[in-house]
Amino acid sequence: MLAACSDRPKPMPDHLVFRYNEHSNISSLDPAFARNPQNIWPSNQLFNGLVQLDDSLNIRPDIAWRWEIDDSTQTYRFFLREDVYFHKNAVFGPDSTRLVKAADFVYSFDRLLDPKVASPGSWVLNNVLDYKAEDDFVLSIRLKQPFPAFLGLLSMRYCSVVPREAVEYYGSEFRSNPVGTGPFKFKLWEENIKLVFRKNNDYFETDAVGNQLPYLEAVAITFLPDKQSEFLQFAQGKIDFISGLDNSYKDEILTTSGQLQDRYTEDVNLITSPYLNTEYLGFFLGASTPEIQSPLIRQAVNYGFDRAKMVTYLRNGMGIPATAGFIPKGLPGYLPIPGYDYQPDKAWELVEQYKLETGDNKPEIVIGTNSQYLDICEYIQRELEKIGIGVKVDVMPPSTLRQMKSSGELDVFRASWVADYPDAENYLSLFYSPNFTPNGPNYMHYRNPVLDSLYQESLLVNQIEERRLLYTKMDSLIISEAPVVPLYYDMAIRFVRKDVSGLGINPQNFLFLKRVQKNPAN
Repeated sequence: MLAACSDRPKPMPDHLVFRYNEHSNISSLDPAFARNPQNIWPSNQLFNGLVQLDDSLNIRPDIAWRWEIDDSTQTYRFFLREDVYFHKNAVFGPDSTRLVKAADFVYSFDRLLDPKVASPGSWVLNNVLDYKAEDDFVLSIRLKQPFPAFLGLLSMRYCSVVPREAVEYYGSEFRSNPVGTGPFKFKLWEENIKLVFRKNNDYFETDAVGNQLPYLEAVAITFLPDKQSEFLQFAQGKIDFISGLDNSYKDEILTTSGQLQDRYTEDVNLITSPYLNTEYLGFFLGASTPEIQSPLIRQAVNYGFDRAKMVTYLRNGMGIPATAGFIPKGLPGYLPIPGYDYQPDKAWELVEQYKLETGDNKPEIVIGTNSQYLDICEYIQRELEKIGIGVKVDVMPPSTLRQMKSSGELDVFRASWVADYPDAENYLSLFYSPNFTPNGPNYMHYRNPVLDSLYQESLLVNQIEERRLLYTKMDSLIISEAPVVPLYYDMAIRFVRKDVSGLGINPQNFLFLKRVQKNPAN
């Protein structure tokens, strides 16, 4: 019995394991289904694509060490590294692996487009005419038409390389038996209880001085569904970081000016970054409601409340008041424009002009929202009533809000837009008239021929500085006609234990752990 006890494996030292909690369920570890942060975060540890983004959202090599672009034929040629291997797995033979080749990307893209797979990410290849492996380590992709943001699309987890052998062997269970190329490999998943990754000792990337990545030996993910319980685990040092600012603990850990409360400063670092998310109210311009059709009322709503005050008191300073257009800070080539600031007198004048022109002495709007943003909508309600606009706030479940927003059943709706890829085109696509829902993300049914023309022109311009000028013109048009009310540009927020280094942060708030280290306890 003593001998048996002595053979029991020793627990891994804490400083070699990174621990975090996922309060939302992970539905799949298959990158073809990495559509939301809870699936993307673990997939980032397991898989690689042709290119990747750094923390400033610049395109960097990944499995492709370089590429060429032929503008005349819209052809991209990627030259692959010759030292990238899939994780060791029985599908390759006992304790075996296999070199990644260009044909693996052809298979992975074919799978992404396969209607039987039904990947939500198939749209990323909508503009691709064809692709082929020119040889073992050269992949070419030809586009149907110019699309300067294409490399950014390829950085999405959907475009990861997967091995045919593993997908065919595991079938639908590949979701829980992933085989990739990433810095960590799959070890254990007890769904809704625990998920464990172990270090990939064959990983191809190194740090600046040649040390092999990753530094950690393991990643352990728990699934406490309650954000307050997650925060308590963090405060007790049982998990290494939390992301975001929840109402259940925001006042406990932050002051109203956005600083750490004194009791946390010795153990916790606060890391923030602009987040590629614009929170807004949208007007459904397909409605017959006179208030919605009137630019006077839409502009009055924009002028009628103090965004800075709203962010300070309702977000503890964690956000940027949206007074500079719809496109958020954090994008390469970002250029702010004059937007709407707080001008209650101007707002009141616009309302009075509306009354005079229409004879409607009691303009009213109804804002659809979910409970998470009720405090913001109630704040706007109180402020707009001061300038003569009656406001009703209609609270509904998130799923109902999404459905009614998409089907045009809400005159005014609270929404947000998080960038899928790092180009402002992603935001401006919400205002391009061919993208009316349900065919695209133009929930407002906004139409402007000038904007449509500028949008089409921007797709032909490869240089970001030139595109930025076109983007600025489009953003200015949107502000002048006010189909939306930009509320605030979100912040990516991370609370990190002080023994953790190398975590970093980025405007997409994606989690990458290959450069993370933890200091041993004293």
